[in-house]
Amino acid sequence: MFPLLFFIPFLLMSILFFSHMKKEPRGMQTGILFLIYLMIIGGTALFLLMYYSGFLQKYFGLYSLLLILGVLIVISIILFPFVLIIVYFIQGLLILKKEGLRLTNILSLVFSVALAAYIFVWPLFRFNGSINLYKKPLLLIADFIYQVLGFVFIYLLFLMAMYCLSALLNLIHIKKNQNLDYIIVLGAGIKGTRVTPLLASRINKGIELLQRNPQAKLILSGGQGPGEDIPEGVAMAAYAKEKGVSDEQIIIEDQSKNTRENLLFSSQLMEKKNPKIALVTTSYHVFRALVFAKKLHIPCIGYGSKTKWYFTLNALIREYIGYLSISYRFHMIIILVYTIALSIFTIITYLNKINAFHLIKNFHP
Repeated sequence: MFPLLFFIPFLLMSILFFSHMKKEPRGMQTGILFLIYLMIIGGTALFLLMYYSGFLQKYFGLYSLLLILGVLIVISIILFPFVLIIVYFIQGLLILKKEGLRLTNILSLVFSVALAAYIFVWPLFRFNGSINLYKKPLLLIADFIYQVLGFVFIYLLFLMAMYCLSALLNLIHIKKNQNLDYIIVLGAGIKGTRVTPLLASRINKGIELLQRNPQAKLILSGGQGPGEDIPEGVAMAAYAKEKGVSDEQIIIEDQSKNTRENLLFSSQLMEKKNPKIALVTTSYHVFRALVFAKKLHIPCIGYGSKTKWYFTLNALIREYIGYLSISYRFHMIIILVYTIALSIFTIITYLNKINAFHLIKNFHP
């Protein structure tokens, strides 16, 4: 009976996580809940291994396999930051080679260098928190700034991890036929009157969904931007017709200028009440589009089209920065609360240290 009690957190978390995924997965809470879920699974598994270790040792092969697996997991966790630095650095060089030197193309390199600097260089700047720190207020202020900046970096890194995890979970769909009423394909740049390979990939994904949901309408969304001869929605419709989609299945939205307008204007073209909606865009862009849809109170799920692998990681950082621009107020409040709490703690500690110094100085045995 005693070991079974340790399954209760696992069962409760399972109910909470899957209920959240069914109700509203379009948020950072998805990644945070999944991380907690994984920690509970890991904790439960570790307890069971310890509890039944005597029994498992009778089966040497199984016991050795579990032990090796545990060691590999620990090593993987330790090496993960270093692997991340190498992968992003190599990918950053590759995208510069393939796509050229532009500000948006150096994000991977900047991230890898910043992470390496934080792990290897940043700790060297930390002043040793000895008694001298409280004798020199300037050093105390410098240490305070150091701690705030360190918290900001860790917080942003944690947010990025949760963003990526949430984005990945929102791309997973078990059911092939979702009984969709509308499929919104978000536009991207076109060349003259022709869609680009990236946009063609999005439309192809939309057509694939349409084939599995033949009762649905395909909304092709995008206005006319600089250097484009026609609206993106019109060019997308022409491409879809070339692929065999009938006029009756196509709705053109040709006024939007950005993702928010893509979703808002497309929703205004829907005639059916309480429709089941899917949005289609490039995989790395799906989650941010879903966050926009959530803010606009448009219930939908997201599907991602593929793109060049070396471009994905760099674009994911760009999307993460875009997400921060949407929700920066909340994160600024978190950082501000931490800064105020640290200020209070530092001042109280400083005053206590000063009082202790005076007591020691004035003490005469």
